[in-house]
Amino acid sequence: MTDTAVNLSDTSTWLPLDGLAPGFDANKTDTTDELAGRTVTLTNSNGSVIEHRFTAERVRWSYDAADGDPHGDEDGDDAYEAIRVDEQLYYVQFHAEVRSNDAVSLMLDFRSGRALSVVTVIGEETAGRTRVRQIFEPGVIHGIETNGAEPAPTNALIGRRVLWVYSEQHAYEHVYLSPQWYTWQCLAGPERGLADTDENSVWEMRPGIYVFAWREKVIPCASVTIADHRNARAIRSHGVLFGLDESGTTPVHFTFGAHGRLISTTVHPEPYDPAA
Repeated sequence: MTDTAVNLSDTSTWLPLDGLAPGFDANKTDTTDELAGRTVTLTNSNGSVIEHRFTAERVRWSYDAADGDPHGDEDGDDAYEAIRVDEQLYYVQFHAEVRSNDAVSLMLDFRSGRALSVVTVIGEETAGRTRVRQIFEPGVIHGIETNGAEPAPTNALIGRRVLWVYSEQHAYEHVYLSPQWYTWQCLAGPERGLADTDENSVWEMRPGIYVFAWREKVIPCASVTIADHRNARAIRSHGVLFGLDESGTTPVHFTFGAHGRLISTTVHPEPYDPAA
């Protein structure tokens, strides 16, 4: 039970990101080395070209920025983690050493030849904006003929309420409210009793498989997850949290996994449907 003497509304006492990390990754799935030895080159929708050369543990990347891309040309060599989400569909995550305030998430679909890149950036504090922001770039994989729909924003999760279990100690529920907002509540763990409504973005990679990303306003952090919702009783999610530690100066980056279950769905009458 939550101590009733604790003021849950006092956000200055909320757990920092580095305080959440211990044990939060208990339900993380095994990583894979199936990308080792492969070179994966992407052309993003903005015209930028990024080459990735994978070994078993590291990715050597080269970014050739298109005109107007503020990222600029750059090269890096970073440790990475890859998760096999589905047949020929991989989630790759790394924290860029040359840009310590950036973390990269790649969704690579070798069946469709399509990709989605999400760059999570720790920015300066700005009134009216979350400190940690995200850039979404759909793209194509060189050497594979594209087929099917490209990754795109979707309203498919709106109205769903999902229970997520990250470990024996950590459990949360998500209520997907609208194209911009979702509400989370901690049901078990060190944040038990805390809840908030934060920004979210949802993209569809394949039918029933969604990239769900959120950006918190109280704790300077954001997350990118990919989740297979095809079985509502056994949803599986893989993700990363990236933000600042308790001091507000050092980046924190860790991956995790969760088992989910749909616990309810809200269907709004058409005139009031937030997805409309």
